[in-house]
Amino acid sequence: MSKQTSFVDRLWDFFCSVKLTIVILILLATTSIIGTVIQQNLSQQEYMQKLGMSEKTYNLFHSLQFFDMYHSYWFLALMGLFAVNLICCSIKRFPRVWKIVREPVLVADDGMYRTFSNRAEVVTTGSLESVRDKVSKLLTDKFTAPVVTEQDGHFHLFAQKAPYARFGVYVTHLSILIIFVGAMIGNIWGYKAFVNIVEGTFVDAVWGRNGQTPIPLGYEIYCENFEVTFYEGGGRPKDYTSELVVKENGKEVLRKTIEVNDPLQYKGLTFYQASYGQSGTPTYRFRVQERASGETVEVVGQQGKHLAIPGGASLIPLGYASNHMDFGPAAQVSIDAGDHAHGNPFVVLQKFPEFDDRRGGDYIVSLLEAEQGYYTGLSVTKDPGVWVVWIGCFLLVAGSMIAFFMSHRRIWVVIQPLEEGVGVKCGAIAHRNQPAFTLFFDELKKDLNDTLVEK
Repeated sequence: MSKQTSFVDRLWDFFCSVKLTIVILILLATTSIIGTVIQQNLSQQEYMQKLGMSEKTYNLFHSLQFFDMYHSYWFLALMGLFAVNLICCSIKRFPRVWKIVREPVLVADDGMYRTFSNRAEVVTTGSLESVRDKVSKLLTDKFTAPVVTEQDGHFHLFAQKAPYARFGVYVTHLSILIIFVGAMIGNIWGYKAFVNIVEGTFVDAVWGRNGQTPIPLGYEIYCENFEVTFYEGGGRPKDYTSELVVKENGKEVLRKTIEVNDPLQYKGLTFYQASYGQSGTPTYRFRVQERASGETVEVVGQQGKHLAIPGGASLIPLGYASNHMDFGPAAQVSIDAGDHAHGNPFVVLQKFPEFDDRRGGDYIVSLLEAEQGYYTGLSVTKDPGVWVVWIGCFLLVAGSMIAFFMSHRRIWVVIQPLEEGVGVKCGAIAHRNQPAFTLFFDELKKDLNDTLVEK
């Protein structure tokens, strides 16, 4: 009659199942593809424009939390189930491993010796004590000092190395759970936000993912200066930096120039350089020469303003380009001859001040300088669980190295009297990397023969 198992036992076996582990890992890997293919935490308009999806499809994906997958209830549920499975598997197997390490079998019987793949038998002469001493010295020199047990007129030797290597897998399990805890701390008490700071101004709050709720900082972040450099022959940015100043109660407490991958950190927040853009209208400085009279003046003003030039006319800056057709900075301007009618727009180049002379107009215009204001875009992260995650990562590396590069190796020897001489039987086992241990045992077996067998 078969034994009936209770519901609790079946539930325990379910959570301890390796099959459950495999299924969960496959589901986590499969669902993570969603977070890779679909960019996370964009606005509805951006999803509909970039992915070309209808409002109905957007609403379906939104209800399934595909747009914030790593915070979704079903992904967190999978992670929680994986954690429970990991804990149950560890609890089930840990007592046996602990007993192997803390209470090793010091005396191996004949049945145990028959199970060893690494075995050796030697018949030698002399007393049991002398043979014991020789074998003990050999193990001490080649392996480690053995534990000697005398039983029923036989000497039993047991030696082991790296018994705690068996705990490497549990260190790895613990590290994964610690990383989970750190991630949960970050999800619950942390946030990701953004803020744009116009050069020369400050902010005292950042904006959350939804872009609607400001999050007070409790201090002020100034963007004192922003600089961007471009690759030669193109408008692609080469590098951009922001000089940020942190002020509390009107006093400067921290100053740092940040760039991509070199953020500012203050009071649990990390400010990353994420983007930039033009802000406000540029300010120009031109040199204008009236061709007829030769009179030359320098004028300074903002875009769209009428700047007085000789002859009662006005110069009007219309636009600016940091790299016009690979010729460098340029401004588009027009001239109001005094009748409030704009003339045809034309372009002047900062690097080629004599370029406009070829136009043949009443005025020769040179661009001397253009100052374009910028704003810096910062990504702001608060993650109080990051140090917990780092601890978990350290343990993960340590546990993996122990589990894969260390092995619990054990050697048993029995020395017993025979009708003629003394019999020595040796058996050994390693719980990992058996081929390498077999090579070691073959050398040990050779040394054992050389030590005990007279030539």
